[in-house]
Amino acid sequence: MTTLLDAVRAGRTTFVAGLIGTLDDTQRRAQLPELTALRKEIRGWGWRRRWDEERTLRTLLLAGAACHTGAAAASAWIAARELRDGTNRDTAFVAPALAGRAPAWRADVAQRLAARTATVHDDYPLIRLLLADTGAPAPTGDAFVHAWTDHITIDSTTRARRGRAERRPLRVGLREEPYVRELVPLLFETAEPAPGLDRYEDPRRPGTWPAELAHLAAEGVIGRRVLVDGAIARLLRGNRRPNRLGFYTDLLDVLDLTPEERQEHTADWIALTADAPSPIAGRAQQILAGLFAEGRLPADRLAEMSSAVLFRPEKKLVRAQLVLLGKALRQTPEDRSLLLPAVTAAFGHADTALQERALKLVATHLRPEDEHLRAELAFEAEQLGPALRRTAAELLGALADPGTPADAYEETLPAAPARRPLSTGGPRPVAETVELVAALLQSAEATAAETETALDLLVRHAHQDRAALAAGLRPALADLHWAGESDCCTAPDDLRGLAVVAAAVLGRVRAKDLAAARRINGSGYGQDCIHDALHRVTAARLREAALRVLTDPQPFLLATPTWDSGTVEPLELVARLTEYGRLGITPGPVDFAQALLRVRRDPSAAGAAAALGTPEGRRLAAWLTTEGAPAPYTRRLKEGETNARYWWGGEREAVSHLVLETSGHRVIQKEFPAVFHALARPYAAGAKRCWHWRGWTLPVLSVLPEDRETQAVWLLPHLTGCATVEEKGAGEILSRLAELGGPAGPALHLAVATGLGARHTEDRLAAVDALLVLAGRGELDAALLGRDLAELLALGNVKPNRLADAARTAAATGAYATTWAVLAPALPTVLADGATRGAGELLAVAADCVEHCGASGPVPEGLAGTAARKGGSQLLAQARRLHTALAANAA
Repeated sequence: MTTLLDAVRAGRTTFVAGLIGTLDDTQRRAQLPELTALRKEIRGWGWRRRWDEERTLRTLLLAGAACHTGAAAASAWIAARELRDGTNRDTAFVAPALAGRAPAWRADVAQRLAARTATVHDDYPLIRLLLADTGAPAPTGDAFVHAWTDHITIDSTTRARRGRAERRPLRVGLREEPYVRELVPLLFETAEPAPGLDRYEDPRRPGTWPAELAHLAAEGVIGRRVLVDGAIARLLRGNRRPNRLGFYTDLLDVLDLTPEERQEHTADWIALTADAPSPIAGRAQQILAGLFAEGRLPADRLAEMSSAVLFRPEKKLVRAQLVLLGKALRQTPEDRSLLLPAVTAAFGHADTALQERALKLVATHLRPEDEHLRAELAFEAEQLGPALRRTAAELLGALADPGTPADAYEETLPAAPARRPLSTGGPRPVAETVELVAALLQSAEATAAETETALDLLVRHAHQDRAALAAGLRPALADLHWAGESDCCTAPDDLRGLAVVAAAVLGRVRAKDLAAARRINGSGYGQDCIHDALHRVTAARLREAALRVLTDPQPFLLATPTWDSGTVEPLELVARLTEYGRLGITPGPVDFAQALLRVRRDPSAAGAAAALGTPEGRRLAAWLTTEGAPAPYTRRLKEGETNARYWWGGEREAVSHLVLETSGHRVIQKEFPAVFHALARPYAAGAKRCWHWRGWTLPVLSVLPEDRETQAVWLLPHLTGCATVEEKGAGEILSRLAELGGPAGPALHLAVATGLGARHTEDRLAAVDALLVLAGRGELDAALLGRDLAELLALGNVKPNRLADAARTAAATGAYATTWAVLAPALPTVLADGATRGAGELLAVAADCVEHCGASGPVPEGLAGTAARKGGSQLLAQARRLHTALAANAA
């Protein structure tokens, strides 16, 4: 008779199920040692064998689950990771083998499987089959609820003839769901909204979750209060991705709340107006406005709501709230003692137009006899801008804090990020090195500083005692496919980052393979782009270090940064070369070339370098004086392409833009290893664009930490895309780029100017960070940046409203004078085309800066003419305000 283990190895699932069915519990437990031994054997299988032996894995899964008599052991066996590496992750086939177990046992296994977040989605059909006819309650974990929402529309049985799952309407699935009363309330309690709830275009269409839940409420299956209270409570909890909350607002719309239900949740609507994302806060504001119109919102509640809304930055919400307050004050003037103090919350708004509107509202409804109220309002008026503060003083009397006089203004710039020494070279034990390397190899977000630290420690310990280092690394990296015990070695091209050096320490790569390796582990396309060129340099240095571990271990690397920015101090590099000479060690060509690109160019250290009397010392001296200067570049206007399209094929407007082109770096091309030559080739504006993920670029900034200008040339096309064709992410790189070393010249300033007009807020914020870093270091040429902005505004690359938002953010840090110095050269372009959207907003920011810092000039060309024009538009009002402020400061 064929043994159970032989049948499992042969993958005879049906035979094994029948064979186990003839065994009692004692006999089943007796099979476990052999099955466990096979499971341990499987852990050592390579991925190819695991793929080929899928039937064995599937049969072993069933056999172990059926032979375990304890619920905890059975569920752990079913969820085992090594039994799930095949193509078929469906575990429902195990259910018949467990059908003979007691209901309480099956329910216990089901609950345990439902508690496993990583596997509950795959195990959902099995969980439901185990729960059937047990009378046990439904699992309540978030992962199970998410799995339920995914499976509710799919029949859990598979038709044998068709061999596929049968779809059924959501309404039918909910009606047939035995746990519907238990699971629906959980939709509002999960930490993250369940996927699939918001997959619809019209929430009222039958078959969508909002429509079907409302239908259940109408039929009395689910209490209406459960849905209303649950949806509102979920909105109050919020989410890190606000767009995921759309289902809950749509559900409330479909339920069509009665006036009584809306009034019952007044406190919740007020809380939403205070803290919810803008679209949800807007809906709550509309509901409260409706309650006010129906006489269901008392004055004290309106005041509470107003204090919350007027504190928000969204101008649309603030404007609508001031309108609502105006209506309330006209209808019930006796409530002004409650409502006017609420109006003052807008006095601190960033938009001075809204400040002025709020002050006018106070002036309209404040009466002469309101002395106590006048004093309270005067205290709040200290939040107003300098010009409005004078108006408030005339209306309310003397202010406690009239503001800082213009002639006493002192610029407050955020402190520039401080460089931190890279923590390398100190006495670190092998155990700490192993811990760091293991953590980085299993992380996708290692920083350049962390990688350099780990690389330095690997090289040092491999030189001192490679055997001890390997003994520590082997168990720590056992989960990595290339680090296991095997007779064959791994190809270097299959290893990423530090893995190639760690593999060399472990003897898992051959020296001849490292010497022959050429290809970079990259994206698989765009191999000619600058990002791949930078990654090739990084990969070549790691391969060189790995090769030296096997052939000629080095005590340390020359290019290990002194600072976390990637910079190497010149005298430290001289000291390292001196030690190399004393030990008779030949520098690695790639490592030494990388050290030259990282060294801070200080001509005063050239003498010490030349005194070494070695070829490397002479090259370092030449690099510090003349050869290390950034490659020259030219600037030109590139006309917009005809028939321009977005990457997905949609048509877009052809926009002309500025481009920078380099002529190449001759020294790098002639004297550096071949892998560096791509960095020194001429860079043309018509070069093919690549689409690397933004996170890819951050670690390789440290390849050229002392050449911001060249990196700004490379980055400019991506920033232009962020400003003109809705791309995203380049600002993150710009912010880091500004913190590096080297000259801050025209290329970097043009990059910052372009970033200030980016479409997405996070990119603009990063550009503001870059601007403030340059200003804090004393490297900002405000006039140059302003001229760049003027040209970009004229081309349409930068929109005035986006620039206004960025400038307002910069000014809010206390850098009013710096922001004005940047905006002043750009304003004539905006004034020449006053119809541009956001022109008035930009002038308002400029006026804020002038009022705060007391600047008296320069007066932008065209400002006087615009200020003299008649009209009440924001452009004209802010032009008059700016003109008045400049004139007053000059007087």
